[in-house]
Parts: sequence; C-alpha cells; structure tokens
Amino acid sequence: MTTPKATPFPTVRTPRGDVPADAPRWNPQRPSAMPHDRYRPARERVTLPLADGQEGTPAGRSWPARELTRAPLWVPVDLRDGNQALAEPMDTPRKRRMFDLLVAMGFKEIEVGYPSASRTDFDFVRHLAREGAVPDDVTVSVFTPARHDLIDRTVESLEGLPRTLVHLYTPTAPTWRDVVLGRSRAEVRRLVEDAAEHLARRVEERRGDATRFEFSPEVFNLTEPDFVLELCDSLTELWDASPDRPVTHNLPATVEIATPNVYADQIEYMHRHLARRDSVILSVHPHNDRGTGVACAELAVLAGAQRVEGCLFGNGERTGNVDLVTLALNLYAQGVDPMVDFSDIDTVRETVEHCNRIPVHPRHPYGGTLVHTAFSGTHQDAIAKGLAHHAARAEELGVPAARAPWSVPYLPVDPGDIGRTYEEVIRVNSQSGKGGVAHLLRTHHGLDLPQGMRPDFSAAVQEVADATGRELSHKELSDLFRATYLDPAGDGPVTLTAWQAAEPAPGEHHFTCTLRKDGRERSCRGVGDGPLAAFTEALRGAGLDADILDYAEHATATGPGSPAVAYARCRVDGVTRWGAGQDTSVLTAAVRAVLSGVNRCAGTRGRTSTER
Repeated sequence: MTTPKATPFPTVRTPRGDVPADAPRWNPQRPSAMPHDRYRPARERVTLPLADGQEGTPAGRSWPARELTRAPLWVPVDLRDGNQALAEPMDTPRKRRMFDLLVAMGFKEIEVGYPSASRTDFDFVRHLAREGAVPDDVTVSVFTPARHDLIDRTVESLEGLPRTLVHLYTPTAPTWRDVVLGRSRAEVRRLVEDAAEHLARRVEERRGDATRFEFSPEVFNLTEPDFVLELCDSLTELWDASPDRPVTHNLPATVEIATPNVYADQIEYMHRHLARRDSVILSVHPHNDRGTGVACAELAVLAGAQRVEGCLFGNGERTGNVDLVTLALNLYAQGVDPMVDFSDIDTVRETVEHCNRIPVHPRHPYGGTLVHTAFSGTHQDAIAKGLAHHAARAEELGVPAARAPWSVPYLPVDPGDIGRTYEEVIRVNSQSGKGGVAHLLRTHHGLDLPQGMRPDFSAAVQEVADATGRELSHKELSDLFRATYLDPAGDGPVTLTAWQAAEPAPGEHHFTCTLRKDGRERSCRGVGDGPLAAFTEALRGAGLDADILDYAEHATATGPGSPAVAYARCRVDGVTRWGAGQDTSVLTAAVRAVLSGVNRCAGTRGRTSTER
C-alpha cells in the first residue's frame, strides 16, 4: 500500500533582488518580481489641481485646516448602486424592507432604483407610488444613462411620487471616452447636453417643477478638471438652477486611483470654481478600491462637499461603495449629531444582511458582532476599569450613566448608545486576562474578586481555555469558580459536621466544632479575638497550622436575604491558597471560605494555582 504524499503548502515568490542602494540599514526589504511598472501613478493619469505652495494655485489648499462640525446630506444608494452589485438582486419585498429601514432611520433622500435597467426596478418605483410609501419630506432619486429612450422610461416611473430627483450620468474620463464611448470631449459634451435638455423637457411635460436634477460625470476623479467644470456649469445653466431649486453635481471616485488627499484637492477645486455655487449641491460618491473610501468622503466634506452617496455597511461593486454607517458614527464619536439614527445597530445590520444576502463582517467598525468585544487581557482590564470609572463619574455628576460624558479605553462610543449590550464587551478565551474574568463575574454573578485573587483564578481559567481551545461563557466561568473555590469547603480532607461560634465577652470569641479529618471525627475548640481567629485556633487543635493572610466579604445582591460571599487567603504548612464561601449568613460564608482555603492547601484542589 502506497502512502499518499502530503500536499505541500502553496509557495509564493520571495523577493530576491538586491537591497536598494539608498535603503537605510534597518530596512532590508528587496524588490519583488511583480511587474509594478505596468501601472501609472495618479499624477500621470489625470491633471490634478494645484496644491498649496505650488506655483499658480489661486488660493492654496484650505481643507486640511477645517473640522467636521455637521453632517452632510446622506443619500443611501443601497437600492440602486448597492443592488447592482448583488449576485441576487433584491425583489420588491426585500427592496421595500430596505426602503422602510432607511426612512425609519431618518434618511431624507434615497436612491431607489434604475427604472430603465430592469422590470423589477421599474415596478418597485411604481410600488412606492401606488402604496403611498414615501413620506412628504423624503425625496426619491432614480438613475438613468444619457439616452432618450431610457430617460423616457425613467420619467414614466415617477408618476404619482411627490418629491423626486432624476440622476443623469455618463462616463467622462479619457479611458472611458476612448474605449467605452468612442467619442471626443466635444462629442461627450454634446451627448450630455442633449440628454439633459431632453430630460428637462420630459420632466416639464409630465411633472412641472416637482423634480430636481442630478448629474454625475462618471469617473470624475480620472477626468480633466477643466472638462468636468465645463460640463457641470453647462448643465447648471441648462437646468436653470437656483437656490430654491438647486442642481446636484455628484463627483464620483468611481475607481479609486490615488490617496484621499488627492480626491479632496479635486473636490476643493470644483467647490471654488463651480458657477452659481449657491444653486449647486456638491455631492461625492466614493468607492473603496484602495480601501480608503471613508477617508475620501471625510476629506471631501472638509473640501466643500455637502452631500455623500454611499451604502449601509459599504456594499457595492468590487470593494464597495463608501460605508455610511462608518461615516455617520465617526461623526457621532466626535460629538457631532449624524442626523440619522443608529440606536439599534443590530436591527440595521440584520435587515441589511437579509436584503443583501451578504453577511456584515464581524469586525466591521461599529456594526460588527465582535467590534465591541475584547479578548485580550490588557484590553479587558482597561475596559473594566474604564466602565467602573464611568459609573463612578456619572454618580458624582448626578446624571444617569447613559448621559454622562463618555471616556472608556478602547471603546470610541458607548455600546449602549447603538443598542449593544455590555455582555458583548468582554469575552474570555486563552488570550484573556484577570481583569476581564473579574469583570464578567462581577457583572453577571455579583462576585467582586479581591485584587490578589484575580491572578489565581485567571490561571485556572487559562488552563481550561488552553485545553479546550474555545471561548468560555460567563456561566462557565461561574461554574469554574464554584468548582475551584466554593466546592472545596464541603469536599476535601477536612470537613465540619457541626460548629458553633459565640462571644461570651466583648472581644472574646469561642469556636467549637466537630471536625472530620483523615476519616476520623474529633471535637475541637478555639478562642480568639474574632470568630475566624477562633476557628483557626480550633484547626490547630486538629494538627492544622492554619493562618489567614487576606480576607474580604460582600453581598452579591441588594436587599435582605441576599447571599454573601467571602474570600480568604490561607496558609497551611507553608502552602498558600485562596478559598471562597457563599451563604445568606456572612459568618457561614466566612467559615466556608477559610475551610476551602485549608482544603486547597492540602493539595486535593486548586492544582492550577501557582501561588506559594
């Protein structure tokens, strides 16, 4: 019988060229064999606006000095651009569920479809009209290419809708003009103006002034700035834009090709040079090909953009559209009202996942299932201390914790503000530490472990986590605590079959008991300045040289009859162990804690502890 050969791991080509002569000694990276010379930087692909300090710039770059202090107009395009990127486009029930979510969240302009592209999209726009689903203050946007027949179909779909916007687009970048359209700049301008004029005429015939217009020079970021300006100004005039009926010029980074500062420079150039600027809503539509869509949008708003198109959680072609959840909650984390509601982020995520049939990544900013979760011990300890400090600070200010200023390590926003529970914040696996373990026991089970006990129990937790290779729930932590510290009080080499404590005189305590040790019962008695001191004296009478080194106790809940828990660090014959006891009687809990510590010192329990 031939033993099959193991399949080797796939190999990659390790860079093997010479280290560049000008590289510092601390950087030994070598050139790769990848043909990077096939690609051109942005500065060679498009004429870029002059930046601050460059000769000929009219006023210099000003956006870096600005701050984001208010939300732009958010326009979700999940139902059009996002829908076009789905392997299984949404049907009317899923589109309606998404639309209703967007309305409920407070979006006031929503792109709902591409009516000329499919019967499904056309029917959905008609569904919204028939059902009266659009609130009076919400504008419905629809998308159309610059073709007469498609424009006609688009305008037809809007019958009966109160507030609408028609979004006209055509590619304008050189590569698209040459390869896709086969037209010159002049021919593209004539195409756009002809389509815009036809659109205005059809809208006037059917809808009067109930419809506004939007124009997107597709692949704006790769188009010559002067050509974009020429096209936009032409349509501003053709559509007779005014402050009361502004035109939207939407400038998409259709395919990201440069760092976000370049896009910001391009937007600022347009912001400064657009004609009739008070009659223009300057909009952006960043994609995420370089993974910087969010940064592009934020810098674009600094540069003068007033409107942002994107998708909830960033769904879209290739690497996606800009992520509106992240953008809005980034503002929120800076103390700026996002003007849309994410107070139930889980419902938002679950709805989007249902409609798109695409899961949201668990580490997605703000909305992922694990984004507010810490497994690392150092993170857990800092978060636990931060939450305790926050609660104390709220009490000092005399306000509810949910209204107190937020400043907790590793949590940029309060999870409670977006509908998440604190159960998700700290979770325990083999990477976790004593602070996180203690936090979960305190939060879920009322056990406030003494500082000195936390490393001891953390060692027990890590042993189990390492052995199982999985996360431990707070119930499993409670069960492990019971097995490690509470159970040894009644299951060990030393047990109490009966005991009694008394104080015949102030400061004089007696402890009498029947004690079973090594299978034999004996009566013991001790005297001390407290009941536990008297107990340890009684233990010495049974041959156990026991001392109590640390002790703590507390109630696990409020109100009469609430259980008490006691913790005792005991030393017997040079061996030191923690024990714990629990009972409605504080004294009984204390006695059990000492007995647990004594039994763990005897070696039959607590083998995970390293404390001596």
